[in-house]
Amino acid sequence: MGAIRSLKIMSMSDAAAERVKAIIANADRPIVGVRVGVKNGGCAGMEYTMEYAEAIKPGDEVIEDNGVTILVDPKAVLFLLGTQMDYKVDKLSAQFVFNNPNQTSACGCGESVAITPARPEQLAGA
Repeated sequence: MGAIRSLKIMSMSDAAAERVKAIIANADRPIVGVRVGVKNGGCAGMEYTMEYAEAIKPGDEVIEDNGVTILVDPKAVLFLLGTQMDYKVDKLSAQFVFNNPNQTSACGCGESVAITPARPEQLAGA
């Protein structure tokens, strides 16, 4: 596990950090950060999860980036290694997106993805 801890599990773009800060500032309860993970689901096999966290849970990987605390579910670390969370705004939508080097494909609707977890032997050389 030491090799994983020396690598940056996740980062956050300036746009994502500003959006998270604005949401936290307007929350009706104390929020310590954003918890990110993955779950089985959707037509491509997995979905990203994101929720606002009121506390740090045992086992959470805690990352400070761009003035925001990111809490990564321990079961998701190998799936999210090297991921950048971004916030995109276009004419029809505004949403958080995950630029994940471990993602191998996505479904047509964009709601689910296929992710290959990083292998420990890949991490040793990093």
